[in-house]
Amino acid sequence: MSAQTPYAILGEDKIRELASAFYDVMDENTEAQDIRKMHADNLDEIKQKLFEYLVGWMGAPKHLYKDKYGTVCLTKPHEGYGINEAHRDQWMMCFREALNRIDAPEEVKKMLENPLLSMADMMREDRG
Repeated sequence: MSAQTPYAILGEDKIRELASAFYDVMDENTEAQDIRKMHADNLDEIKQKLFEYLVGWMGAPKHLYKDKYGTVCLTKPHEGYGINEAHRDQWMMCFREALNRIDAPEEVKKMLENPLLSMADMMREDRG
């Protein structure tokens, strides 16, 4: 396995595709309808925000999201949605499928699986 970051492997164009594919999966897949309902009808703005977040999170030298919004904390924006284990699992399903859609290398999928699960788990409001 390489010591490269997901950012170095994918690059910004692929990360943009990933952010878009993630919300496309959410929009198209009835198994994700509960989390889809938490979003606006038009997903363009949130696709851009996810791209900006992922670029920095995946190892870019500049963190677009932090530079624009002043923080990388994602728990506050997700408060009040009642995110639970089922929502986390829907989110992960969307991310896994989005990685497949962009033909992400297996190396990247393995690199991201546990960190993505940890991130999704932190959004849950049903954690004891």
